[in-house]
Amino acid sequence: MAEDIHPDPSLIGGVPTPPIAFLPEPIKLFQTRARRFAFLAESNALAPYLTFLAALSKLQARLAATLPPVAAPAPMPIARARAAMPPIDRAAHAGDPELGATLAALLEGAVEIVMPEPARLALDAVRAASDDDRQWLLSNILSDQIPDDSAAPHLFVAAAVQVHMARLAAMLDAQTLVPVGFGLCPACGGRPATSSVMGAQGIENIRYAACACCGTQWNEVRVKCLCCGSTKGVSYRSVETTEATVKAEACRECHAWVKIFYQVKNPSLDPIADDVGSLGLDILMKETEFRRGGFNPYLTGY
Repeated sequence: MAEDIHPDPSLIGGVPTPPIAFLPEPIKLFQTRARRFAFLAESNALAPYLTFLAALSKLQARLAATLPPVAAPAPMPIARARAAMPPIDRAAHAGDPELGATLAALLEGAVEIVMPEPARLALDAVRAASDDDRQWLLSNILSDQIPDDSAAPHLFVAAAVQVHMARLAAMLDAQTLVPVGFGLCPACGGRPATSSVMGAQGIENIRYAACACCGTQWNEVRVKCLCCGSTKGVSYRSVETTEATVKAEACRECHAWVKIFYQVKNPSLDPIADDVGSLGLDILMKETEFRRGGFNPYLTGY
């Protein structure tokens, strides 16, 4: 494993005040992710799993395009706004009938997907689950807490939650969002899966974290732990060389690490798909004193 013990040397781009966030475009988000999963499957030892996730992402894109419109998020109460809380209250959506309908549609659509046998058994279990059991699964996903011993059923529920929450987030006004805490999505309060150093014109070398729940990407200061907010003791590790496009940003203050992607070097990197595709880095980091801080329901149990 290559390790860069110094702060990330890349310079901050020339944007004095970068946009606080980019809201998801649900159909485009899942279509792009599906293509990336499929591409990664061509040369990855995880090919069967990545191919399955490509098909699941295609289903997410189709649902985002064909489901009835969701009700726009209610105006945020003044007290909640003053407390710098995200406009989407995820906890309040566990029993949302629209989310329940999205989950039901995803479960039915997933029947046609070719998938590994453990995933098929998990799908059958969720389809047969009682309303209370589905509620438990939804609550876990919405609180970013997935028990290792039930990762597979949560995967399908997470896919449905991603569709629903991305559609909600897409209706927000990005200019009204405000920071809500260290490493938390300003749209829904979710934890990041990964962060990326951007390469698009106007935001070159600016870092944006990606919400594992709603797909919003928000600006975060470079060389800063997304788990505790510390700017001390941050180092970077990679499978290959210090010039790798995927690294682990490790914090010696809280002993957590989160992947950071360098889209400035490879614009095709996807915050979720390439997190799964770079599982080798997770395996190497398990040999260290650091714990994984990024949340990705497709990697629970690894």
